[in-house]
Amino acid sequence: MKSRMLAFIVTFIVSGGLAWAADGPRIFYSRELPGAYPPYVQIVVHYDGRGVYRESVSDPDDEPVEFRLRPQEVQEIFHLAEKLNRFRKPLESNLKVANMGLKTFRWEQGGERYEQKFNFSKNADARLLADWFARITETIRHRVNLERTARFDKLGVNKVLLQLQISMEKNRLVAADQFLPLLDKIAADEAVLNMARSRAAMLARVIRDSKGDGK
Repeated sequence: MKSRMLAFIVTFIVSGGLAWAADGPRIFYSRELPGAYPPYVQIVVHYDGRGVYRESVSDPDDEPVEFRLRPQEVQEIFHLAEKLNRFRKPLESNLKVANMGLKTFRWEQGGERYEQKFNFSKNADARLLADWFARITETIRHRVNLERTARFDKLGVNKVLLQLQISMEKNRLVAADQFLPLLDKIAADEAVLNMARSRAAMLARVIRDSKGDGK
């Protein structure tokens, strides 16, 4: 009897948690800036940390890149969205400034859907949130470039790793854990220059140390 009750409680909690995750809020972000590279970026972040990055919604050959944010990163992003009243109020400054890219913030949860578009905002929280998504973009670009180089250009790996290291030292990486499998693979690849293998091992160690588990 007790075992059946315990099983019921566990099932209820798990199913309820899954339902909440499926129904939980998500934040949509996009930036359109012709002439930039990439000219279009679209990112969706779910409250459970799942994320999807795209550079096109019309090109069938453009595959989305999935990632997962750390809990603290998710909390900071959604905290900023809450401070911005879930994008219920205008964020555009209407100042005559250069084209910095048309940015879209959208809050989606169940029947809720609030959206704001802006080129430049005087709201400090809006700028901070936009920078979070700029950092995600920078991180994914590093990941895609490193994956491609490690596969097709072994001699170029060290240069790409150096660029990754620079971004890491400037605190521009988000969800850095996603690099660990690739860095470990490069560190063990005898076809890669020793300098690149050592750098990959060092970067992996820094990422693991930042998690505080040393694993």
